[in-house]
Amino acid sequence: MAQTSTATMDVKDLTRILETLAADDMRGRASLSKDIEKAADFIASEFKEIGLKPYAEDNYRQTFYVNKLSAGTQSVTINAQKLNDDQFLIIGNQPEINWSEKSAVQVLKISKEEDFSQAFRAIMRTNQGDAVVLVDSSFQPLLARFKKIYSRENILTKEQQAAKSPTKVFLVANEKPTEYAINAVNKTEEFPLFNVAAVLPGKSKPNEYVVFSAHYDHIGILNAVDQDSIANGADDDASGTTAVIALANYYKKLNQNERTLIFVAFTAEEIGMFGSKYFSNKINADEVVAMINIEMIGKDSKFGPNSLYITGYENSNLGKLMQENLTGSSFTFHADPYPQQNLFYRSDNAVLAALGVPAHTFSTSQIDKDSYYHTVKDEVETLDIENIRSSIEAIAIGAKGIVDGTQTPSRVEKLKD
Repeated sequence: MAQTSTATMDVKDLTRILETLAADDMRGRASLSKDIEKAADFIASEFKEIGLKPYAEDNYRQTFYVNKLSAGTQSVTINAQKLNDDQFLIIGNQPEINWSEKSAVQVLKISKEEDFSQAFRAIMRTNQGDAVVLVDSSFQPLLARFKKIYSRENILTKEQQAAKSPTKVFLVANEKPTEYAINAVNKTEEFPLFNVAAVLPGKSKPNEYVVFSAHYDHIGILNAVDQDSIANGADDDASGTTAVIALANYYKKLNQNERTLIFVAFTAEEIGMFGSKYFSNKINADEVVAMINIEMIGKDSKFGPNSLYITGYENSNLGKLMQENLTGSSFTFHADPYPQQNLFYRSDNAVLAALGVPAHTFSTSQIDKDSYYHTVKDEVETLDIENIRSSIEAIAIGAKGIVDGTQTPSRVEKLKD
């Protein structure tokens, strides 16, 4: 790449960071495990060594709490007959319910003539109250299949659980029972989550922010394959987190940022983007000039070496501005080649993008053919460190005008409520 003298990344240092984050002793960096703390502490130590200021807390964490909701005891009896577990499904986040035919609960029905899946979705989407839903017995196998999906653990923010969404109880019954008893308890366990974030204050425009981000969590321990059970998450997204740390080091040494730079490693992307949602809702979106989110840059993109694609490319001119700064190099930015995946609103850039920020995810992942994605095979050995290096250098050079205040990308059209 031309201009590499202005943004030369140390391959040995990139390898050190990548190998540390994706090491077996990180145990897959699952958000709701103690293992995530080791990764957070490592990232914080890198930010401190670089000389950045903490963004939220002295230890570089931005802490918040979620609740893990899981089903406890459940029983349904109709007309003195106890139903089997595969004959009912209870959906809701209330700590406990004890309903009977005397309860003020509406009774709905999915009849034999209906499309079960459509009727189920319509009830969940449009019906706002507590309800008992009688399901024709012909749909019992489908209800059992849905129960396997909906009975998984649910992660809720404190605000979501406080809202106490309506409870729906689907049960197999062809006729309205004269009497019934529905009893259920949800178990709640509180977990701390924490982004890791640091700041490099701007010189002349300190209240204008440029965010560089990636998520540092992954999916933890899986069923063993060839005696390997650790989903190391080297590409997803130790590669992106490595980029954020390297960019922080680069811009600190360059010491030419007129705008304030925020470097953040998000938690809990893999279980619902909780980290980026929390961060994005705590910052004034009108003051964020741009967000460059980096996700999986460990292999050549569909466009070949020296290329990155940008989700939502057409929604702002951020990519075009960054390409201008790469004039004379062989590196190219491209529009997202997977528009059918709707990646623009499925990654950690989503909340700020919805609020009008030119917030985009930069990636090389060939998601349609990556056989290592979310497996124990996502190891450092499968990545191309040169691809990572060139991608980071391209972002560093490409974002020059955004960082020094000479370029301001156009805003994204806000999503309507």
